[in-house]
Formats: sequence, structure tokens, C-alpha cells
Amino acid sequence: MNIFAVMKTRIDAVLGDLMTAGKLPAGLDLARVVVEPPRDASHGDISTNAAMVLAKPAGMAPKVLAELIVAHVKGVQDVTGASVAGPGFINIKLDDAVWRGALTDILKAGRSYGDSTVGGSEKVNVEYVSANPTGPMHVGHARGAVVGDALARLLAKAGFAVTKEYYINDAGGQVDNVAAALRMRYLQALGRITEADVQGALERKEIQYGGAYLIPVAEALKARDGDKWADVADAAVWIPALREFTVAYMMKLVKEDLDSLGVHHDVFTSEKGLVDSGKVDDALKFLAERDLTYTGVLEPPKGKTPDDWEPRPQLLFKATQFGDEVDRPLRKSSGAGTYFASDIAYHKDKVDRGFKNLVNIWGADHGGYVKRVQAALAALTGGEGSLDVLLCQMVRVLNNGEPVKMSKRAGTFVTLRDLIDEVGRDVVRFIMLTRKNDAPLDFDYAKVMEKSRENPVFYVHYAHARGRSVFRHAAEMFPTADLSDAGLANADLTRLNDPDELGVLRMLAAWPRLVEGAAFAHEPHRIAFYLYELASQFHALWNKGNDATELRFLQAADQSVSCARLALVRGVGLVIASGLTVFGVEPLEEMR
Repeated sequence: MNIFAVMKTRIDAVLGDLMTAGKLPAGLDLARVVVEPPRDASHGDISTNAAMVLAKPAGMAPKVLAELIVAHVKGVQDVTGASVAGPGFINIKLDDAVWRGALTDILKAGRSYGDSTVGGSEKVNVEYVSANPTGPMHVGHARGAVVGDALARLLAKAGFAVTKEYYINDAGGQVDNVAAALRMRYLQALGRITEADVQGALERKEIQYGGAYLIPVAEALKARDGDKWADVADAAVWIPALREFTVAYMMKLVKEDLDSLGVHHDVFTSEKGLVDSGKVDDALKFLAERDLTYTGVLEPPKGKTPDDWEPRPQLLFKATQFGDEVDRPLRKSSGAGTYFASDIAYHKDKVDRGFKNLVNIWGADHGGYVKRVQAALAALTGGEGSLDVLLCQMVRVLNNGEPVKMSKRAGTFVTLRDLIDEVGRDVVRFIMLTRKNDAPLDFDYAKVMEKSRENPVFYVHYAHARGRSVFRHAAEMFPTADLSDAGLANADLTRLNDPDELGVLRMLAAWPRLVEGAAFAHEPHRIAFYLYELASQFHALWNKGNDATELRFLQAADQSVSCARLALVRGVGLVIASGLTVFGVEPLEEMR
């Protein structure tokens, strides 16, 4: 149960009664009324801005309106006190039984505590990773993969119907380039050229890819086709064959890399498939029929000239009608569609599959592309669609503050596999979520393996493992006690009356609200911040027991208070497990 949502409903009811009684104007819009934890916990349990946002439409001074609301809120169920703060904020104190009741809910729900129906089973398409099939996954891809996967899990927990999708960019020039590089490695595998020849081609920029990761791809091509392509001079013949082989091989590697990270997509959509099936042409026809395209000449852009600008009449999309800075090219001089045209077709394909709520996870270098795709979606859906693009900033891989050397296999970057091999999958997933996606992130091998408060992975896992340790000792101390979740739900929770115990209970009760808020904001990193704060409060409670023996979780002479505190310990463990499940991380039973 989301206590804050319940109190919002009750406060709205009070405001409705005041309108009915004529003490407030009828028809006030209550949508902007918020009920949330106060910034300072000493001020109360919940705070509302009701008087601040309703004062003007009600024609009253905020403080006067706040006093009116407080007078009536004091009679609301579970409210033990209310007061006005500052210019008109209202702080409310709730009965401690509310927080103890939340603990009972947790024990009954288990890890599913925090699951919500606010999403209303609305279909959401989350597209993430979508790396060009030109090489192994690197750390930048890892961040996007984790952010996208965690967001998909979070949205599902909040009640949305989520589809996880990967867009394979297999129709552009980059795939042709990697096919050309593969041919060099293929000729090397056949003994026709040497490593020096490959490196020379790289230096002369005859090829753009030359990492050692292409060597096994070349060997696989040789094993399948022998020397079939060695003497074929016409690139128009060998490029299509080698690019098809390359894409298939690289996508196999990508899926293996993602599997090692615990990331699995529901749908893989091929750009080449969209082009070959005529869906790009269909999308452009769709726009033309709605008078959203025209032939014109674009002014040269300021600064660096983008690849899709040409000083000639060309087919343009009226992107400026939908908030973009300029209209956008749809056809190259060759007559082929631009990359943007393919992207329009891809998003139309999503819409045609029933998605209007879309989330794309991209690298920060795609920031300039956001408005045009959002404009396209608005055109495709008549303004009814929603596209949120989360840009993931760069990740610096360090070891004790020093940059980590590049991967020998990849040649130019640190791979996802390097990261996982060094610190493990769960650490990679957790650390990638300790910063908001649009903030740069330092991934320091030494720091993420520290056993200290400064390492959030350790600190949260340690809180869960400590709780499990308490239960192992409790089983020995109280061999006949029912320490199951159901048994602890029947414990006398009124024995939990220390201010810090109640503080932990309030933190636990905030979890459902946190889930809903993070889901609507598309901010899975909020989970990491919450889990760290919950772990901090739990460790502080543990340390308090070290200083005052009567506050320790287990009291051999008092099974009743011990079971109440065990219920609290179990509640912390279940909420940590619930949060880590959103991250795709398994909580630890003990620390080694």
C-alpha cells in the first residue's frame, strides 16, 4: 500500500468536503496537490502543498487557507496532529500504527512489496543498446544496457506492460565498412596478406575496423566458404555476402555479451528488414499523404556540416511543425532513404504494433538527434504518442584513479566482458545505476570492490547479509519460535517504539511511492539512492544496539521484542531484495 497515495485521497476528500460546504470555491483542480515526506523528518510524517497551490484559485492567502485545511485534516483517520509551516505548507503527523501496518504489509507481500497497478497495463516500448553490429559491446553500451533493462523492470513493477527491444542498425555504411575490414582479415586467414598489410590499410584509412576481434570472424568465414571470396574483385558482389555474415556473427556476440550481463530483449528489429520490406517507402508515403513532406533546399547548417546535408533540392520532412529547429532530409542524392527516414519507418512500425508510449536509451553523442525523432513520432501519431529519450553519458574505466588500458581483443576500447570478468555482473549492474544516466560515471575497479560505506554495492549487500546473519542466530536462540514471514507478521509490533526503529519503518513504507515516482520519471537510479539510504539507516540501528545492549535485535530474555525486531530486520531485507530485483541483482545471504 502506498501510504502517501492513501493520504492524498483522504486530503482530497477533505478539500472536497470544504468545497461542498461552501468554505472553498467549487471545482478547484486538485491535480497539483502533492502529499510527500517532509524535507525535515522532525516536522512530521507527511507534508502537503495543498494551501500553496490552491490559494490563488480559492482567492485566499496561503497561510489562511492552510489553517482552514489543518483544522479539518486533524479529524482524518490516522492523523494525530497537523500544523502550518512557513508560508503555507502543511505538516502532518500520523499514528505510529500506520508505519507498523506497513511492515505487516511487507511481510505478507514479500519481494513483491512495492508492486503497483498505476501503470494500468499500458503498453510501453523500451528500446535500448541498439549498438551497430560492428564489434564487441563496450562499457558505454553496458551503461545503456543496464539503464534500459532496469527501467523496463521498474516499469513492469509499476504495472506497465513492457516490451524490451533492440534495433539492429544493419543497413548503413558502418556495416559496409566492417565487411570491408573483415575481407582484409579473411585474406589474412587465407595467407594472402599479412598483419602488416592489415595495419597498413588501417593507417591509410582504407579500412576503419581492424581489431583482433575480427580474426575469429574471418576464420569462421574461411571455415564456411573456403577461398570463395578471395578473388572476387567486384565489391558489389562480395560486400552483401560479407556484411550478412558479419551482422549474423556480431549479433551472436552481442547477445552473448548481453546474456553475460543478464540482459535479454523481447524483440530484435532489423533496419535492413524495414528497408527491404518497403516500410521506409510506406512511412514516407504516410507523411506525404498528410502534407508533411516537400521538396526544398536546406540552408547550410552553422558549425560542422552533418552527413545528411546536401546543397540541392531534396525531399524534406516538415519537422519544424513539430518542434524541431529545421526540416529534415528524407532522401539522399542516390534516391535511397536517409538514416532518419529509416528511423521514421522504425518508429512507425512501433506505433503500428500498438505502442504510443516509447522510451529510447541512446548514447550522449546522439543528443542532437532527439528533437527530430520526437517530431517524427508526433507526426506519426497526430500528437498522441510520447517518446522519452534517455541519453547515457560516458563511462571512464579506472583502477585506483588511473585509466585502464584498452582491451587487447577490441583494440580501441574496454569491452563489457572485460568489466564483467574483472568485478562480476552484479557489481557492473549496480554501479551503472549509481548516477543519473545523463551524468558522467567513473567506474573504478578498486573502488567498486572496497568493503566500506563508500562503496554502495558493498553497503547495500552488507545490510541484507547482516539481516540474514541475525536470523541464523535467532534460530539458535529461539528454536521453537515461528520466524517465517507469516509468523513474524503476527508479532507484537507495538514493541517497536524506539525513534530510530520507527524511522526505518517510515523508510520502508516509502518504497511503494518511490517505485511509482521513479517509474513515471524514468529514473531507475532513484532505486540506488533509496537502497543506500535504507542500508544506512539499518546499519545505524545495528550500531545503536552495539552501544545500548537493550536495543539489540535479539534479547534472549524477551522473545516478544526479539520477534518484533526480527520482523523489522526481515522487512528491511525484503525491501532491499525488492529493489535489487529491479536492478537484476541477487541479494547476498552472507558476505565473504
